Amino acid sequence: MSGGLDEALCTLAFCWRIARRDGVTIGLTSHDRDLEIGGLIYRAAPGMTPAAVRSGITLDGEDSDVAGALSSEAISEADLMAGRWDGAALELRVTQWEAPGALWLVLARGEMGAVSRKGQEFSAELVGAAAILGAPVAPSTSPDCRARLGDRACRVDMAGRRRIVAVEDAEGAEVAVAGLAAGAYAFGAVRWMTGRNAGLTQAVLDNDASGLTLADAPAFAVEPGTLALLTEGCDRQAATCGARFGNIVNFRGEPFLPGMDLLTRYPGA
Repeated sequence: MSGGLDEALCTLAFCWRIARRDGVTIGLTSHDRDLEIGGLIYRAAPGMTPAAVRSGITLDGEDSDVAGALSSEAISEADLMAGRWDGAALELRVTQWEAPGALWLVLARGEMGAVSRKGQEFSAELVGAAAILGAPVAPSTSPDCRARLGDRACRVDMAGRRRIVAVEDAEGAEVAVAGLAAGAYAFGAVRWMTGRNAGLTQAVLDNDASGLTLADAPAFAVEPGTLALLTEGCDRQAATCGARFGNIVNFRGEPFLPGMDLLTRYPGA
């Protein structure tokens, strides 16, 4: 695969394949013209440059940085700030622009981490696969449930706990939706299905019968009639788990475990 690197004169180009969490995939290349490789067109983006890419047998991973210019056709400032590219799968390869795909050497792969911008330029951190080794080996004890509603640890069936709704109005973080069960979507999520926010997911703080209160205002204006997918939430309390979901057997917390305040207790306190 790397035989082309042994030549006296190398005609190399970097290629980035970026797959967002909403399914949108784009290709960018440092070459001055588009390259088609494996059915994906890598658009010319000469301003895209990778920082030093480190590879080896240590556990340091492949963390690196990718920098480039903001482009309305590729990575726009609005989409970047809205979080569309957060957590996107990124793969950096090198090829020969004279024979695209003949040399297809992987330099780094991972996910887009922290993104920063300065003027019309942006810089994105590439988080390598070894970053998972930084996670705790064993979970910490907590009175609240550590599972997410509906995940493998929780096991609550979410089939009937999602619904598609049409938004009547939106102002800031307040979204008007009729016919909701009060509190059902507190700590849940809303995923925008149409409109300028399509593909983005936001946290829901609370809801009543006529609307939702989001953790943050939507990145873009929400027009009346916009469709959204609502997913119920849970406050991760043992009482809620047993009374509302009948799932106390799968509760992943220790509500009766004495905390550090036990050391400060004394008779008569």
